[in-house]
Amino acid sequence: MSDSAALTPAAGTQTRPARWRALAGDRRVIGCGFLLAILVVWELAVVLRDISPLYLPKPTRIVAVLVNEFATRDLGADLARTLYRIFAGFFIALGAGILLGVFMAVSKTVDAMADILIAALYPLPKVTLIPLLIIWLGTGGPFMLTISFLGAFFPIVINTVMGVRQCDKGLILAARDLNAKTSTIIRRVLIPSAVPSIFAGIRIGLGVSIILVVAAEMVVARDGLGARLFLAGQLLETEVVFAVLIVLALLGIVITKGLDLVDARLSLWRAN
Repeated sequence: MSDSAALTPAAGTQTRPARWRALAGDRRVIGCGFLLAILVVWELAVVLRDISPLYLPKPTRIVAVLVNEFATRDLGADLARTLYRIFAGFFIALGAGILLGVFMAVSKTVDAMADILIAALYPLPKVTLIPLLIIWLGTGGPFMLTISFLGAFFPIVINTVMGVRQCDKGLILAARDLNAKTSTIIRRVLIPSAVPSIFAGIRIGLGVSIILVVAAEMVVARDGLGARLFLAGQLLETEVVFAVLIVLALLGIVITKGLDLVDARLSLWRAN
C-alpha cells in the first residue's frame, strides 16, 4: 500500500472540520444555540441592569424555582391533570372530526346539513362559550372535556373535508374500475390522500385545545397549570409564573415534535 493511499480517509468517514461544519449546519443545533444565546442575554441583562425579580427574574432562578415546584409543590400533578383534560377531549374530537369530515366530503346531504352549522360556530370565539358551558355542565370534568373538544373539532373537520376533496380523481376512478367498495375507497384511497391536510387540522386543533383548557383552568379550576398560573399571578410570584410558562412552552415543543414523528410514519404508510 502506498503512502498516499494510507493517508486517504476511509470511505464513509469525515474529517474533524467536516464533522464540525455538518454539526454547525444542523437545524437542531442552530435552534438550541439560538435559544441558549437568548437565555444568556436575558441573564446578563437582568444582572447588569439590576432588574427586580418581581418584574423579570433571572433564567437560572426560574429553573431553580421550577425544580422546586416539581419537587415540593406537586407541579407534576397539575401537569398531569391538564394533559388529561386536553387529550381526553382532543381524541374524541379527532375521531368525530375525521368521521364527519369524510362523510361531508362524500355525501352532499351530510355536507348540506353540517356546513351551515360549522360556518356559524367555527368563527365563534370558543372562550365566549365558557359561561354558557359552566351553566350547562358545571365546572368539573365534562366541562373541561367539552371545551377541549370544541377547540380541536372544527379545525379537524374542515381540514379533513379539504383533504378528501383534493384527492386525485384518477385514483378514485381506478379503484372503481377494480370494483372496490365505497368503504374500501374511503379507507384505502381518500383517507391516505387526506393525511397531510388532516395533520394540519390536528396541529391547529391541538394548539387551540391547549389554549382553551389552560384558559378555562384559570377561570374555574382549583388545580392544573392554568389554576397554578393564575394563583401565582395573584400572589405576585413572578418566578412561579415563568416556571409554569416554561412548562407550557416545553409541552408545546414535545407535542409539536411528537406530531412530526407521527406525521413522518404516516407519510410512509400513505406512500405504501
